[in-house]
Amino acid sequence: MSNRLPQLIQGEFRQSGTDTWIPVTNPATGEVLCEAPAATADEMERAIAAAKAAFLEWREVPVSERARLMLRYQHLLKERHDDIARVLAKETGKVFADAKGDVWRGIEVVEHAANIASLMMGETVENVARGIDSHSWTQPLGVCAGITPFNFPAMIPLWMFPMAIACGNSFVLKPSEQDPMTPNLLAELFLEAGAPKNLLQVVHGGKTQVDTLLTHPEIKAVSFVGSVPVGQHVYRTATDHLKRAQCFAGAKNHMVVMPDARKDQVLSNLVGSACGAAGQRCMAISVAVFVGESKQWVDELKDQFAAVRPGAWDDDQAAYGPQISAKARERILTLIRQGKEEGATCLLDGSECTVDGLPDGHWVGPTLFTDVTPRMSLYQEEIFGPVLCCLCVDTLDEAIELVNNSPYGNGTSIFTANGAAARKFRHEIEVGQVGINVPIPVPLPFFSFTGWKGSFYGDQHAYGKQAVRFYTETKTVTSRWFDDDIPDATHGGPNMTINLK
Repeated sequence: MSNRLPQLIQGEFRQSGTDTWIPVTNPATGEVLCEAPAATADEMERAIAAAKAAFLEWREVPVSERARLMLRYQHLLKERHDDIARVLAKETGKVFADAKGDVWRGIEVVEHAANIASLMMGETVENVARGIDSHSWTQPLGVCAGITPFNFPAMIPLWMFPMAIACGNSFVLKPSEQDPMTPNLLAELFLEAGAPKNLLQVVHGGKTQVDTLLTHPEIKAVSFVGSVPVGQHVYRTATDHLKRAQCFAGAKNHMVVMPDARKDQVLSNLVGSACGAAGQRCMAISVAVFVGESKQWVDELKDQFAAVRPGAWDDDQAAYGPQISAKARERILTLIRQGKEEGATCLLDGSECTVDGLPDGHWVGPTLFTDVTPRMSLYQEEIFGPVLCCLCVDTLDEAIELVNNSPYGNGTSIFTANGAAARKFRHEIEVGQVGINVPIPVPLPFFSFTGWKGSFYGDQHAYGKQAVRFYTETKTVTSRWFDDDIPDATHGGPNMTINLK
């Protein structure tokens, strides 16, 4: 087929010799956009070997040159921003505004990577003992790998390989098989920016290819974003093979609404954070916790949810797009059915959602539940769709206890006009990323993305300073020099008289 997607191996985009091809479809129409290969064992080996060879040269490249590569790359990404977003929108179903945001958040990380010289500075202490100095140096690891999900095919790869490569490593990227066209385009632009040909390899496939990266002795570190079961498998397998691993997994993000909050802000932010990107983001708000009298706002929230509708990527009036696949849609519908069966009240049901002219799209309409309890499947599982569960409590202490009892700790937020309440919440909450009157508190790249508990497996988080620590080793050097080794003026030997004039 002419629309078979190539892989970037050994510096060139090459057609695979595989017998296994994976259809990549437009989730709004069902149209097959291309076929992605499942890389063969030989292709995986050649990609890793080429990355190892590239690392041996790249690690000697001055850090200022590595920074300039990132400057050229971010410039190209900005020039092609909308082109990338169009490709991304077609293969993910995201509306164009969401797709552009996906690309832009990735560009911000590349800009951060351009500051790599200051990020990699070591430390020095003179005279740790008489005449003895100590220095620490930050050095790259080798070949690093990234395994990325479908929901942010620009942002999340750009979390990974620019930071790793700026640190002096080479990189093998295995993107989601559901939307691999965007990562391929990112790789094309990386080569166009002047990257050495073998520095980045892009291979496609599924579990077999992932397991190769997790077990191969030349892969030194693995970055992953995805579901909880896969994240646990990646972390266990990588660490069992003595690799570094950072694995970002599931979430169940709560927004706590205090009765003194600004109602209009609360309602609009709940709609946007629950339904944006069709709910397919790990930082989506899926639980609203109404404290005290704020529970009276639920009826107005229903009205605002009802006004939201999904649609195609190029529909300017659509708030969000389809689910990524029929399987993803069916899973969401199953959880909605279970919620009803377990006693939750479905105020707004998006199960039968359709979009005119797009009968084959994987649509789920905005869905709103009340009377949800923590024992329900609807509450316990990450839905990853435009579904919001509402719970009511009497006090802020009860709200904090509810959030802290969740096995996940990716993100949370509180909406309030009271500074003391906000401080108590952010201090006591056991969640890595906290918003105060901000619904989705994803940090900018000079901070790190810091999920806690069952939302993250590993030690060092994504981007920011922690990414540099993850992708590097620290070497500590203790040195001593003797005064009588200073050369003299005649023979270049000891005891030279030094003229400083």
